[in-house]
Amino acid sequence: MEQLSLFNDDGREEYLDLVKQLNYHAERYYNEDAPEISDYDYDMLNNRLKQLEKEHPEWISEDSPSRRVGWKATKGVLVKHNVPMLSLQDVFSREEVDEFVDSMTADFGEEAEFLVETKIDGLSMALRYEQGDLKLAVTRGDGTNEGEDVTMNARMIKDVVSHMPESVPYIEIRGEVYMTRQAFADVNAKAEEEGKKAFANPRNCAAGTLRQIDTRITKERNLSMFIFNVQETKGIEFKTHLEGYEYLKRNGVKVIEKYYKCKTKDEVWDAITRIGEARGELAYDIDGAVVKLNNLAERKELGNTIKFPRWAIAYKYPPEVKETKLLSVEVNTGRTGRITPVAVFEPISLCGTMVSRATLHNQDFIDQLGLGIGDTILVYKSGEIIPKVKGVVRGRRPDNWQPYKMPDICPVCGHKLVREEGTADLKCVNYSCPGTLVNRIVNFVSRDCMDIKGFGSEYIRKLTESGYLKDISDIFNLKDRRDELCEQKVIGLEKNTDKLLGAIESSKAAPAEKVLAGLGIPNVGKATAKELIKTFGSIDNIAEADIEALASASDIGQISATGIYEFFRDEDNIALISRLKAAGLKFEGEVRQAMSEALAGLTVCITGTLPGMTRDEASVYIESNGGKVTSSVSKKTSLLLAGEDAGSKERKARELGVKIVNLDELRNMVEGNE
Repeated sequence: MEQLSLFNDDGREEYLDLVKQLNYHAERYYNEDAPEISDYDYDMLNNRLKQLEKEHPEWISEDSPSRRVGWKATKGVLVKHNVPMLSLQDVFSREEVDEFVDSMTADFGEEAEFLVETKIDGLSMALRYEQGDLKLAVTRGDGTNEGEDVTMNARMIKDVVSHMPESVPYIEIRGEVYMTRQAFADVNAKAEEEGKKAFANPRNCAAGTLRQIDTRITKERNLSMFIFNVQETKGIEFKTHLEGYEYLKRNGVKVIEKYYKCKTKDEVWDAITRIGEARGELAYDIDGAVVKLNNLAERKELGNTIKFPRWAIAYKYPPEVKETKLLSVEVNTGRTGRITPVAVFEPISLCGTMVSRATLHNQDFIDQLGLGIGDTILVYKSGEIIPKVKGVVRGRRPDNWQPYKMPDICPVCGHKLVREEGTADLKCVNYSCPGTLVNRIVNFVSRDCMDIKGFGSEYIRKLTESGYLKDISDIFNLKDRRDELCEQKVIGLEKNTDKLLGAIESSKAAPAEKVLAGLGIPNVGKATAKELIKTFGSIDNIAEADIEALASASDIGQISATGIYEFFRDEDNIALISRLKAAGLKFEGEVRQAMSEALAGLTVCITGTLPGMTRDEASVYIESNGGKVTSSVSKKTSLLLAGEDAGSKERKARELGVKIVNLDELRNMVEGNE
């Protein structure tokens, strides 16, 4: 989403734009776990909003972020909050911290006592115990009314105790679910190996994991949790926050591990500084330090605003930025074939750790920076952990400076690189490239392509490392080495080996569009492959078509057409196609008899779970009745066929005014009942 200027001549217009933009980013953060801007950038926009609302309280709209704690819960079983799960007032300077401490001291005298503790960058969750037993786990949701029941997944988190030995009738505690950096790295490494999209940061991964339907995934991803507050009790009382911590620790509950008891504002600031300096030593990300009153009676006396407790604040650390010299740029080929340039610079200390490398994303990003070897660059840590290049000190350039340009050949195999349509990414499309082989095979056997059941990434890795698979065509030669595979137990016992070989043989019946999608041609996925086969009739005809003919097909742009054309003229790819054809795969499209033209001229997007029909079956039904199926919602979409858990596509359809129908309504349209 386009960033707004923080200052605008029309203050009212700027305010409304800020509300809209902050709500957009909040939904991406809370409901979709896919933020598009950093926490720091969001905070800066939010601060401007607060400034405008302070100057013009008459402008405050009902949907302003200042009137909301979290975001409305939308998934699973919703649970009413017994105690609001409020947010914290963010501050960004020592002056603001001192003002808070002074105000507390003014209310409660020099006896006022504070705790300063780490603010974990994760997902808030409350746990309810009855007679010592865990009964319910609920996310923050909207913070005031209801959140999502995530009890089954919470039980998969090693830090969530199922029973407290010193049981009391009732206790509700609140904490933060997070991922250690190592757990996060392990999850993303597995995602890359399986050809799946990596998570942006540990917080997003933790949030998405906690909402998984399959609890095995939650357990596998190794989430952690710290408790930071006792929300409500029956049968036991605490006078201070620290008393609550001591009770929880005696019962095996993991509480915030780094906290300091303070009396003065100097002690408070010293604790904030100490936590900030120790960020690099922690195994997890923090996004600030929390300052709160220790005495619970004093907290109760102060109470809360609609959004924040009056007895606590959160200090946010500014991103640490340092200068260093760019020594070189390394270009790497990942398992997906994506080429990533990495800046190598003179080592510097950021947030307590030494760093000497940072991703440069792609050539467009490098051009925006105006980067060249020998430049003095500005480096910071995004989310306090990921090093990023922020800019260039142009006044310190060397005399022989030249702008850096990425190579146009793969650094691993020397094959010509291809730029993906609609992106700035370069990819290696050589099937024999060691950097991409595993992922290409994972894509080929996936459900949207050849759908070879039981052919997981672990088998693929073993077979490639053992030399059985040198490209995707070797899959269909494995049957000739059956005895050797059984003897070596590469796939396991004979039963497992025969089962997989049978699935491979059965996959030869897959339609031509699935074969085409499995080739991994840039920008040719499931939907595009189907359209190409529908237009040209066979893979051979596609291979023979020129760029102009390819570009004339529906939804095929000039860049995609060029990529397809070049793919089928590469000598390695020509040889591969020949081997696949010899293996008996289908290259001719199926002639499907049209049922009707009831949906002729309509473009339909499918989302959610449909009753009694898979998405593939729904696609066939729509196309058999003259319609066209698309994978995304846009202004050109005629209908959105929505099932259960429709999610973001349904919201976008409503925003664009696209008609939304269920399966019964679609059938009525086809049968002429509407």
